[in-house]
Amino acid sequence: MSNSIPRSAERFRCGTFALVAFVAFVLCDSGQCFAAESAKIALKVFSEGYVSPTDLAPIEDGSGRLLVADQIGVIYTVGKDGQRSEAPFLDIRDRLARINSGAFDERGLLGLALHPKFNENRKFFVFYSAPLRSGGPEGWDHTAHLSEFSVFEGNSNRANPASERVLLQIDQPQFNHNCGRMSFGPDGYLYVGVGDGGQANDAGLGHGERGNGQDVTTLLGKILRIDVDKGDPYGIPSDNPFVGGKGRPEIFSYGHRNPWGISFDRGGNHELFAAEVGQDRFEEVNIIVKGGNYGWRLREGFEGFNPEDSIHPRSEAPKTGANGEPLLDPIIMYKNFKGHRRDPEASGTSVTGGYVYRGKAIPSLAGSYIFGDWSRNFVVAQGVLFVAIRSGQQSPAWTMKPLDLATHANGNLREFVVAFGQDADGEVYVMTNASNSLRGTTGKIYKIVPQ
Repeated sequence: MSNSIPRSAERFRCGTFALVAFVAFVLCDSGQCFAAESAKIALKVFSEGYVSPTDLAPIEDGSGRLLVADQIGVIYTVGKDGQRSEAPFLDIRDRLARINSGAFDERGLLGLALHPKFNENRKFFVFYSAPLRSGGPEGWDHTAHLSEFSVFEGNSNRANPASERVLLQIDQPQFNHNCGRMSFGPDGYLYVGVGDGGQANDAGLGHGERGNGQDVTTLLGKILRIDVDKGDPYGIPSDNPFVGGKGRPEIFSYGHRNPWGISFDRGGNHELFAAEVGQDRFEEVNIIVKGGNYGWRLREGFEGFNPEDSIHPRSEAPKTGANGEPLLDPIIMYKNFKGHRRDPEASGTSVTGGYVYRGKAIPSLAGSYIFGDWSRNFVVAQGVLFVAIRSGQQSPAWTMKPLDLATHANGNLREFVVAFGQDADGEVYVMTNASNSLRGTTGKIYKIVPQ
């Protein structure tokens, strides 16, 4: 989730905190825009006692239950009242790479996705950081596992640890930029975000001459699409862009740095949104299309990226990749504090991807993309929430603004914003912790609710 080493992190007690968000929408000449009216919303503590919750998945059986992944390697069942199961749903702490509990770390249990037919086949998928595999590249940090698990027969509240089937192993040269966020698409395929391998500038050990983002012979710096119901250990959709071509057939899109948060819109055109953690100057959100090249490390935002001096962009920004393909523009972009220290428009340090709101509790948010930034400060917890709406055809194509906390100046949550989640009803949750290290139990889940 981090931006670079050591800067980045790529990344209220029970109560309700009022949010005042200008989210009632009107139509403007240039498209949809924010109205002057305000609708009051609130963040309500839903569940707590985690180290650092990284993902949330609804069990769509009418019970309202959720599965919540904690980065330290544990998944819990959580009732619709927010009460967490006493016994873990799954505990894989003994399978993780050694995590730096006393310091910032991006490794761990990073992604969770239930099979679309989970109620029938009881299968689910996790993405986690395992020790470097035997025979892995010398000097590399760890190996990411994408694994399938099954639930114990007759006990829907417990997964069988012995049922693990490792579908994919991805060697990671550094500890950061792992991504691991996953989502099943409306086509039934599993989409998996993979970071560029870590460190800064997509350079150094394990990054290659062009960097991993632009190298389609590696899975690093990509969003993958696979068929978990076919093949051994998985199948490749026949229309993936590099099937029979010059790249890895699992690749769906490329030119990514660290897509910390990918999600499909449950309504509308079911578009795939991906937040892209930047290096030093810009954070962005993209709508992902098949075969799309999103620019890293040729570009950061709309600027030409300079891997020798990341603060100062190249004078000209490339418009095409190595094969003449267009570099696709972000739909949302904002300035990073590191590259814009004195700029009042700088909004954060590490974007955290969210969801298009499709719930019924807050009609004024319908169709808006809710997301956040991990923190405005690496040491002090200053996470912030944003809301964005489609504003027209020009780039960036969406307009964003803070979801301001009425009780905190500048929308400062006083928490690190780790991740977002969405339940079976389309309501949105915010996952946070109060520490930039994996210790303590300050991790919380908030639900966005009407005041």
